[in-house]
Amino acid sequence: MAQPWQDTSLPAHLRAADLLARMTVEEKTAQLSSVWLGASIDSDSEAAVAPGQHAYAAESADLDALLPYGLGQLTRPFGTVPFDPTEGAARLADLQRRIRAGNRFALPALAHEECLTGFAAWQATVFPTPLAWGATFDPALITEMAGAIGASMNAVGIHQGLAPVLDVVRDPRWGRTEESIGEDPYLVGTIGTAYVRGLEAAGIVATLKHFVGYSASRAARNHAPASLGPRELADVFLPPIEMALREGGARSVMAAYNDIDGLPAHAHTALLTGLLREEWGFNGTVVSDYFGIAFLKSAHRVAATEAEAGRLALVAGVDVELPAANCVRTGNGIPEELLDRAALRVLTQKCELGLLDPESGDGAVAQGGSVDLNPPHMREVAAKVAQESVVLLANDAGLLPLPEAGGLRVALVGELADEQAAMLGCYTFPRHVGVNHPELPTGVDIPTLAEALRAELPGASFVDDPAGADVCLAVVGDRSGLFGRGSSGEGCDVEDLELPYGQGGLLDAALASGTPTVIVVLSGRPYALGRWADRAAAVVQAFFPGQAGGAAVAGVLSGRVEPSGRLPIGVPRTPGGQPAPYLAPPLGRHGGASNVDPTALYPFGHGLSYTTFAWEAPQCDTPEFATDGEVSLRLTVRNTGDRPGTEVVQLYLHDPVGTVARPEARLVGYARVPLDPGAAAEVHATFPADLAAYTGADGRRVVEPGALELRVAASSEHVHHTVPLTLTGPVREVGHDRRLRCELRVK
Repeated sequence: MAQPWQDTSLPAHLRAADLLARMTVEEKTAQLSSVWLGASIDSDSEAAVAPGQHAYAAESADLDALLPYGLGQLTRPFGTVPFDPTEGAARLADLQRRIRAGNRFALPALAHEECLTGFAAWQATVFPTPLAWGATFDPALITEMAGAIGASMNAVGIHQGLAPVLDVVRDPRWGRTEESIGEDPYLVGTIGTAYVRGLEAAGIVATLKHFVGYSASRAARNHAPASLGPRELADVFLPPIEMALREGGARSVMAAYNDIDGLPAHAHTALLTGLLREEWGFNGTVVSDYFGIAFLKSAHRVAATEAEAGRLALVAGVDVELPAANCVRTGNGIPEELLDRAALRVLTQKCELGLLDPESGDGAVAQGGSVDLNPPHMREVAAKVAQESVVLLANDAGLLPLPEAGGLRVALVGELADEQAAMLGCYTFPRHVGVNHPELPTGVDIPTLAEALRAELPGASFVDDPAGADVCLAVVGDRSGLFGRGSSGEGCDVEDLELPYGQGGLLDAALASGTPTVIVVLSGRPYALGRWADRAAAVVQAFFPGQAGGAAVAGVLSGRVEPSGRLPIGVPRTPGGQPAPYLAPPLGRHGGASNVDPTALYPFGHGLSYTTFAWEAPQCDTPEFATDGEVSLRLTVRNTGDRPGTEVVQLYLHDPVGTVARPEARLVGYARVPLDPGAAAEVHATFPADLAAYTGADGRRVVEPGALELRVAASSEHVHHTVPLTLTGPVREVGHDRRLRCELRVK
């Protein structure tokens, strides 16, 4: 006779509660645990873990000993060692049948994978890195991309994806800048939420990371303490996560490695339970970052033993230990009510995924035939994201697009011009895992920029020396890696924003040659270009644009692709003038009190086109509205050039006077406006007063009456028009139910 937990007509939480009541302590604990098969390493290998994680990762799980109690999660069954996709799907299905057969409730494990730049599996499509997502300013495209990624994961039996990263960049010296979407919380929130929607719509549990403040680390060092106060936490770091939960429907959150004012995030009850659960109403699962619970003992030293670390994490609100169970695997004296609380959340989510149903764990896995993780439609989406993410920073000489006439002599200089590494972020499979398997091919076609240019410009001749050339393309940037094995990526932090590998000398030589020079930057973070930009004919930036990145950049250089990317983070003028000043209050900007000028060379939101646009003055329905109201405005944008192009209309809020120091301006809305030559479009914006809210000195988030200014702009510094507004009525406190976005519609 079927038990209530097996009754698919009952709500998930009731089924989970019935099953939980039948479990032993060991079985409950097993649901909070994970196993990382194939992760054993030796001290000489370049494993995908930090040096401090070796001791934990090297522990081989005795799967046979664990199976009688069940298993909570399987860690990266595709993303640990290379498997042919068809072989990997069959292997995972066999493993799940083994797990189900080993425990008395026939429960499978929940399998998770990295999916920051696509499904992190061999032969899977490699998409641009998240900083490139931000450069698109195109949430709809990012939703489409995430949906395709999620569908490919679902098809082979994966249930949870460890993405997106919603850390707001505060100092681009941080190695994980490439994994982040940008330096503005509104852009991070809207693009991140778009990714969540696509992944969740495909049936994959999206995992928001890292909760919270990880990118505020001192001196931009990985795993360092975070220096931020409660207002910065509330107004910069939390809004993107809040939006992705409320509007995106993310079902999982990953705790961060950092501490905040001495409190490690993995043991931060006020954040993980008080804010996330009680105030925001989150009912999904909180998972640890890899070895984050063990680090409570070894790194933060707030626990004397692994057992105590496990107890602290569960008390705070962590539910699952990833990637392997070092601290919660035997219960370790953890009170049973804590085990019950976490296990109920895990079982409820498994029920929602269908993993409590008969024969669960097998049906989603492709049965028979071959598995293609890089089909044509995914390659097309990867190409579109790459194309929309390329940013034309400067074109003062009008050299770009390159002339179509045959016989063009192009000097192509810089080692990265002919390296696949220049296209790939540190969480792409080739750079994350493939580097440990040099005997294997990359798995997908990743043309270098040199290869793409030769295909793009078949009539041109390419030389190695700028002398005698018509144009020089000087290619500089990064090679991604992990923990110091690259110039960008997790654990690849830098002391300043000077170009790595001595590439500044390459630009000096190219510019000194007298040949018109285009600087092409392929990187995971912005670098200081002030020494060279004013002498270059043009500057192009791409942030690790993925497998189709070479063709996208080549297409922008040739004019086949109209440049439409915008900077998700400012490009500095000098290597030490950090952090960038975009969200700084007036005191954080350049003034007479210091000889150091932190003003960005190219500001947040900047990007050029090969055509020109005219912006008519916006029309506002009323300049006054209540602190609980909204205001509407509209403006017309016209393509006044002879080429098609896309303008990105950006709306910034300026608050002249506040009770605390405020940013000079902050993004509150944006829209891409594609236009043919001579065509015009009307952009309609609805701005709610809630978006004027900020956290005051007393910790309350309020909307205050008084003067405001909306800036209709092409970047944070290039303002076309200003719209003075006045908020009327009383001071109004707003909470978790406030409106989070300004809607812009293009007609």
